[in-house]
Amino acid sequence: MALKRTLKSDPNISMSSMTDIVFLLLIFFLVTSTLVNPNALKLLLPKSTGQVSSKATVSVSIKDWGEDRYTFHLNGEEEPLPFEAVEDGLVELLQNEEDPTFSIYSDESVPIKEIVQVMNIAKRNHYKVILATQPE
Repeated sequence: MALKRTLKSDPNISMSSMTDIVFLLLIFFLVTSTLVNPNALKLLLPKSTGQVSSKATVSVSIKDWGEDRYTFHLNGEEEPLPFEAVEDGLVELLQNEEDPTFSIYSDESVPIKEIVQVMNIAKRNHYKVILATQPE
């Protein structure tokens, strides 16, 4: 009695579940990338044609409130810091960085004196500074 087993495996693999996962991941990354905003404060940045290649991990925003009142914000926080606390905050945020760099986001109407004060903090602590601008 010759019984033959006819067990053949199907060489085709269904890719529909794989494409579903890829599309879900694509949608997830598209949605989350729109939520990332390094500068939460609405500032009118000056225009410039120069671009830098280094990336800053920390940002200092200077906002003009009129009547010689300026507020300083670290990493786009809504709560302003007094100028005296900006240096301590920067030192704390950049202490573990290999190449400490921060960017300054400043309103067009902020006098250069206020920006230079923040740049002096960078010079005292040997940090690199990027002055953020809008492309022309």
